[in-house]
Amino acid sequence: MALSVVDLYKKILPQTNCGDCNYPTCIAFASMVVSEKHPLKNCPHLVQDVLDRCEIELEEQYAEGKWLKKDPAKDALIWAKERAASMKISDMAARIGGEILLHEGSEALLLPYFNDKIIITDSTIMDKDLVELNQWEQVFVYNHMSQGGSVYPTGNWKGLVEFPNTISKQKSMKAHVEVPLIDRFLGKVDELKERALKIGGIDRTDKIATCSAAFFFQPMPKTPVMLIFWDESIDDGFDADIKLQFDETITEHLDIESMMFLSERLRQLLCVV
Repeated sequence: MALSVVDLYKKILPQTNCGDCNYPTCIAFASMVVSEKHPLKNCPHLVQDVLDRCEIELEEQYAEGKWLKKDPAKDALIWAKERAASMKISDMAARIGGEILLHEGSEALLLPYFNDKIIITDSTIMDKDLVELNQWEQVFVYNHMSQGGSVYPTGNWKGLVEFPNTISKQKSMKAHVEVPLIDRFLGKVDELKERALKIGGIDRTDKIATCSAAFFFQPMPKTPVMLIFWDESIDDGFDADIKLQFDETITEHLDIESMMFLSERLRQLLCVV
C-alpha cells in the first residue's frame, strides 16, 4: 500500500513534533520523506520492523514516481535527449559546426561554446575537463542539435520582437536579461567591455552609430548574438538601454525557449564577478 504524507503522519510517525529528525513538525518530515526521498530512518522513534516495512513500500512508490516532487530540469533533459536521439554524432560537425574526435573509443563532437569548448557524446554533454554540463545547458545544446537547421548565419540582425511567436517572451527578455544588464553596467561601459572580451566577445562598437558599446558573441558556431548598449546620457535626457539581436537564421537552429536560455546564459556570464 502506498504511503501518502497523511498516511505516514497519521499511521507511522509519533506525531510529537519533537524535532529529533531536524524538522519542526512530523508532518513536515513526512512531506520530505514522501516527496523528496528523505530517509525515514531519520525519525529515531520508529521500531525496526515498522521501519523495514515502510521503507519497502516507499521504495515501490518512488520507483513509480508517485507523489515525488517533480524535477523540471530532469524532465526537460529526458525530453531533449529523446528529441535528439535520432541525430548521429558523425553528421553533427557538418550541420552545426565543431569537429569529430574519438572519446573512449566512440565518436564525439568537440563544439565551440562561448569562449570554451564542449564534448558531445551519445550519452551526455561535458566541458573540456569531462565534467557534465548542468541539466539546463544540456537541454539547450540537445535542442540545438535536434532543431535540424544547417544554414549559415547571414549577418542580418533582428531583435526578439521581430521573430514570430515571441510576444510572451518579450517581457521575460526585458525582466530577466535587459534590466539586470542595465542595472549591472549603468555608468560602467569600460567594465562591460572588459567582461565581454573575457567571455569571447568581439568589439563592434565602431560599427553601430550612437551606441556606447556593441559586442558580437558566438555561443556556438551558427548561433551568433549581438549585444548593443546605450549608457545613460544625463545631458541628452536618455535612459540607459540594452538590446540583444540575433541573426535572422536563428530559428533554424534554436526554438524560442532556447533563444531565451541563450540570452539568460549570456547575461549570467557577463554579470558574474
